[in-house]
Amino acid sequence: MSKNYEIDNVDLKILNILSEDAKMPYTEVAKKVFVSGGTVHVRMKKLEEMGIVKGTTLKIDYGKLGYDITCFLGIYLEKSSLYDRVVNELKEIPEIATIRYTTGNYNIFCKIYCKDTQHLKDVLHDKIQKVDGIESTETFISLEESVNKHLSF
Repeated sequence: MSKNYEIDNVDLKILNILSEDAKMPYTEVAKKVFVSGGTVHVRMKKLEEMGIVKGTTLKIDYGKLGYDITCFLGIYLEKSSLYDRVVNELKEIPEIATIRYTTGNYNIFCKIYCKDTQHLKDVLHDKIQKVDGIESTETFISLEESVNKHLSF
């Protein structure tokens, strides 16, 4: 693939449509963008090769699976040089959905799903706070998610 490939309005329209419904067949996307299904396929392959599209995912309602608590956790490290080692340990904790290296008050910010407050306590006390290199944590329980969307182009 040419490294000079530039994103155009067709690419952006394809991304907008598929970000709303990644299961939509390319032939349907093509009709909406007024191109052929083959064009959509080729464009998506180029967007993947460029690293813009990184696969597809499912949106899961964890509450309906019994995970009634969504929270965010700010983690302050003893030393920022411990980041890689700490992240490798945090990756092994199944309740942690995302891990971000951040600026500001915390070195790391995580999104966590738990079944209830006891489960959250167990995850914090028995898993996260036992990771060497973590100096302190601060937990923010989410009461509601009002917006979770992709950017429109």
